[in-house]
Amino acid sequence: MRAPDWLTARPVAHRGLHDISRGIVENMPGAVQAAIAGNFAIEVDIQLSADGEAMVHHDHALGRLTGATGEVIAMTATELKAVRFKDTDERMMSLADLCAMVAGRVPLLIEVKSHFGGDRKLVQRMAEVLASYDGPAVGMSFDPDQVLALRDLLPNRPRGIVAQRSYEDEYWANLTQEQRDSMLYLRHGLQTRPHFVAFKVDHLPAPAPWIARNLFGCALLGWTVRTPEQRSRVGRYADQMIFEGFVP
Repeated sequence: MRAPDWLTARPVAHRGLHDISRGIVENMPGAVQAAIAGNFAIEVDIQLSADGEAMVHHDHALGRLTGATGEVIAMTATELKAVRFKDTDERMMSLADLCAMVAGRVPLLIEVKSHFGGDRKLVQRMAEVLASYDGPAVGMSFDPDQVLALRDLLPNRPRGIVAQRSYEDEYWANLTQEQRDSMLYLRHGLQTRPHFVAFKVDHLPAPAPWIARNLFGCALLGWTVRTPEQRSRVGRYADQMIFEGFVP
């Protein structure tokens, strides 16, 4: 269950090396290019479009970074690529666009965003894209069903669990208690068999990631590191950091 050495060999730029003050928007081509120039691994998020494309975007809905609004899953890839991001000419990429841009120069950590409905279409499209991609890339998700889909559909790619100590904050309010409980303590690990864990840095140390790292040999990354104290915490308890807001 060991992750490849390249996964933890260099810091991971969270949603690319973005800096909104310089017009470099998260998950956009400029952030990807900046991370490549800095020789950092890149973490990105993917969402499913209405026509089954894997699109590089974090939020389920437009609006935080765009003038347009609407649910990503209700729009086609063509419609999403036409959306203008605030104060920039950047446009949303598909996963295939991202892979063509990176071309294997740095590792990709691809987080599968989920509506927690058991739909595997996004991972299926991810598998289709990565089938012809030779560069280092891994998949990961908070959703146990999506991690299991990664195991089933991309068996030759490393996979990971994204996790935190608890799921009672507002971000998870739309999930049932049963869904939130299913993610606690990495309890699905024996079924999903992850190669690594990405754990919320402020929740380290914690028993579950310690066991995954020290007893099962999983690599451990801490997210999202923004301060010197968080960087020090990763140094004590994890193998590498997923960072933003500074250049290591």
